[in-house]
Amino acid sequence: MAKIRKMMMASDFSSASRAAFARAVELAKANRATLLVMHAVTLPPPTLGGEYIPPQTWDRIEAATRAAAKKQIGTLVAKARRAGVRAGGLIMAGSPYEVIVRAARSKRVDVLVVGTHGRTGLPRFFLGSVAARVLATAPCPVLTVRGR
Repeated sequence: MAKIRKMMMASDFSSASRAAFARAVELAKANRATLLVMHAVTLPPPTLGGEYIPPQTWDRIEAATRAAAKKQIGTLVAKARRAGVRAGGLIMAGSPYEVIVRAARSKRVDVLVVGTHGRTGLPRFFLGSVAARVLATAPCPVLTVRGR
């Protein structure tokens, strides 16, 4: 396996992501790699439940969602840096698996770390699996970490 120089960890701020973050920090530290912590912001459609959301309201929802994500990413980046890892943050809007894969490609990361909830059966069928889609489409090796 080639040397790991640049890693990316995708977080949805869940318990599965916390486990993946811990593993990503360990791996980045062991390889002296740079860690990019990213989050895919998923915004509601302009109509919600058949009701139209006025542009001003939608803009406030978007701003609040991004601000919350920025704060959480900042906390994770600071934690990685305290552990001795060079780290940065990235927030992108869109379908989670699509923006994760796009970011991995554009940032030319060597390894992508994602958490998985380990759903099976009907929950996986209805909810899907971002981790499975990332695995199928990522331009680099993907390490999946099952949440605790």
